[in-house]
Amino acid sequence: MGFFDLSGSLGRNFGSIGIALNEIETRLSMAPAISRTINGPSCERAELCLTMLCEALNVPDALNITIEAAIPEHVGLGSGTQMALAIGTALNAIYGLGLTVREIAAVTERGLRSGIGIGIFEQGGLVVDGGRGEKTITPPVLVHMDIPDDWRFVLVFDVRGQGLHGLQEIQAFNQLPPFPALEAARLCYLLLMQGLPAVAEQDLDKFGEVITELQRSVGEHFAPAQGGVFTSPEVAEVMAWLAQQGAVAIGQTSWGPTGFCAVKGEEVAEAVTQQARERFKQFENLTLVTASARNTGGEVLYV
Repeated sequence: MGFFDLSGSLGRNFGSIGIALNEIETRLSMAPAISRTINGPSCERAELCLTMLCEALNVPDALNITIEAAIPEHVGLGSGTQMALAIGTALNAIYGLGLTVREIAAVTERGLRSGIGIGIFEQGGLVVDGGRGEKTITPPVLVHMDIPDDWRFVLVFDVRGQGLHGLQEIQAFNQLPPFPALEAARLCYLLLMQGLPAVAEQDLDKFGEVITELQRSVGEHFAPAQGGVFTSPEVAEVMAWLAQQGAVAIGQTSWGPTGFCAVKGEEVAEAVTQQARERFKQFENLTLVTASARNTGGEVLYV
């Protein structure tokens, strides 16, 4: 849902807020085998994760992995972190390594910027991380809160594009101007004194105001690198309409192109999503999905 300080102007880089979702997930099974086999979506990413982990942990890679579901790659939903942690956690269970989630994350070099993916794998819910300081290995979780059961999130996917990632993302951060220290301080204050109290008091409208303002500020900073506050002009149009219908917390996940917003109630979410599908059916490359918050972390099942 956004960063607070993109340049470390107040002494720590990044710092971010995010929420775990139920319906968009990475789920896989792993078992010892005669030889290494991986089947299912995002196989190439899984191959890279498995190789990195097995070499670093010095364990055999003769395993059968079936990927039952995978978060879409490079759309701002933390797919790489969730795949790495899922595979690492499965290895940890099979070989009895006794590793923590953060130790697995460090091995796979996750959390180099946002710590949200690690934090929500650990415990779900809403997470705020403290960014990176001089001695940071993985960004520390400063806040963890449960999301009210009736809050729903509408996501708008553009299947044509992917957000900046890898070398492009690094270059973009290097080319952007410094993020103003006063603006970083303002965003931190908004989150601490308005956004988080709103979650505690189950005030979606106030929480949404803070997230929308955070997204506006960071989006305008990112705009020269991504072509606007939103990466996808079509997603931007749908998000503006959703805001007119009463949706709050309007924003883009990371570099996008996925847009998101929040409404209260499952029926409201389904209704406004269906209305948006009908109104924007000419945008054939867009997909709208509703999701609920997940207030628990990653699960390991033994069969």
